[in-house]
Amino acid sequence: MFEPSQHEVRLFFCETFRKDRAKEPLTPLEALAADWISQHPEYFDDLSDADAAVAASYTVEEGRTNPFLHLSMHLSISEQVSIDQPRGIKQAVELLAHRRGSMHEAQHEAMECLGEMIWASQRSGLPPDGEAYIEAVRRRATR
Repeated sequence: MFEPSQHEVRLFFCETFRKDRAKEPLTPLEALAADWISQHPEYFDDLSDADAAVAASYTVEEGRTNPFLHLSMHLSISEQVSIDQPRGIKQAVELLAHRRGSMHEAQHEAMECLGEMIWASQRSGLPPDGEAYIEAVRRRATR
């Protein structure tokens, strides 16, 4: 399993942002990341300075979203949907996107469900419950 460090994740997004702005060739993963970055102009300043990005701390008390976590979750959900893993997530996210009229909005809602699943797993010490995750996304798609 690929488990990049926080430092590596932040450098990946900063370098992808730099390469995209310079119109340099991107790998397929960088191209996907660049697409999500482009939909989040509020993160451009954070991504434009790799040294500051690596040193930055994002706490709940600051009231700011961690741009690197947010973008990483977009990539994770995109990958889950592309391979339908956990099984059923593709249909659930696509239904939610259809209901909301936006894949971007659907992903933001799926992120909340993904975060809840991870939090529950960490708290209980049990493996992540993919079925509960998919069901949470489905519930959002039907309300």
